[in-house]
Amino acid sequence: MEHNRRGVIAAGNWIVDHVKIIDAYPQQDGLADIQSESANNGGSPFNVLKDLARLGAPFPLQAVGLVGEDDNGRWIRTQCMQNNINADALKTTAKAATSYTDVMSVAGTGRRTFFHQRGANALLDESYFDFTACREKIFHLGYLLLLDALDVIGEDGQTGAARVLAKARDAGMTTCVDLVSSSSPDFQKIVRPSLPFIDYLFLNEVEAQRCTGATIAAATMDTGAMEKAADALLQSGVRQWVILHWPAGVFAKHVDGRILRQGALDMPQEKIVSTVGAGDALLAGTLFGLHEEWPMQETLKLGICAAAASLTSASCSDGVATVEDCLKLAENLSFREI
Repeated sequence: MEHNRRGVIAAGNWIVDHVKIIDAYPQQDGLADIQSESANNGGSPFNVLKDLARLGAPFPLQAVGLVGEDDNGRWIRTQCMQNNINADALKTTAKAATSYTDVMSVAGTGRRTFFHQRGANALLDESYFDFTACREKIFHLGYLLLLDALDVIGEDGQTGAARVLAKARDAGMTTCVDLVSSSSPDFQKIVRPSLPFIDYLFLNEVEAQRCTGATIAAATMDTGAMEKAADALLQSGVRQWVILHWPAGVFAKHVDGRILRQGALDMPQEKIVSTVGAGDALLAGTLFGLHEEWPMQETLKLGICAAAASLTSASCSDGVATVEDCLKLAENLSFREI
């Protein structure tokens, strides 16, 4: 990373999450009781930038994306202003509504199910990205497989996302990408063109399986299978780190062969309200450490602590606290062994 660069640009899905805490997830045609509901930030760039703001990021935060001319779009802009996120490149369209997701989160377990309206995010294409005057340090894009225009595979086999990432690297930024657990039959075809332009790839065990065809038994913490998946992704072009996360922790492998493991904090079940923002909080904490050039093991530890903090709220970000407060969680809770 260039030492004179400062800031994180996060682009991709801007979503309003309508979170509903339910007593249990019903069978089809069944009924569940809604215990509470709220509107919250959703989507990778929205979550990551708000998490970075709550962590106390001492560097600029910039949004790139597309929202509709509606109350949800205006609410997103207000949230950006309140969190000191530069929204100049967060554009508005009259062609679609702001994207939203109905999130059904089960009380007691934190397990959640998503009903998603793609909305304006589906229209975000290469024309919305201009890096000519860019001096930020990190460019983050998420989620691949949920950005219709950027996911289109051209006649040359490339996607719009791959071209955007290539331009970001040419502009001098380090690139980071997160995926979504799509069931698309074109999962590998959409993701693979971007791999040679990604410095840090974040994905869970389901996404790793769909990217590589590997079988990963996350419940038994099969890190051998995780390493094979990471190797396949590095061999396919990922430039620095593959960071594979699942509920028990993180397995990370560098292109030079280094392997790091970081267990999750053993959070008491009664403190877990929702897992809805844990993956993005992990990514935000990791980006904070990367930006500030912390050792990678300490960077992953912060990511894990930020993810644990996020579990205490029904929203994606409201549980995330300052870096110091997130790290304090490790003083009273133990890390899982992986």
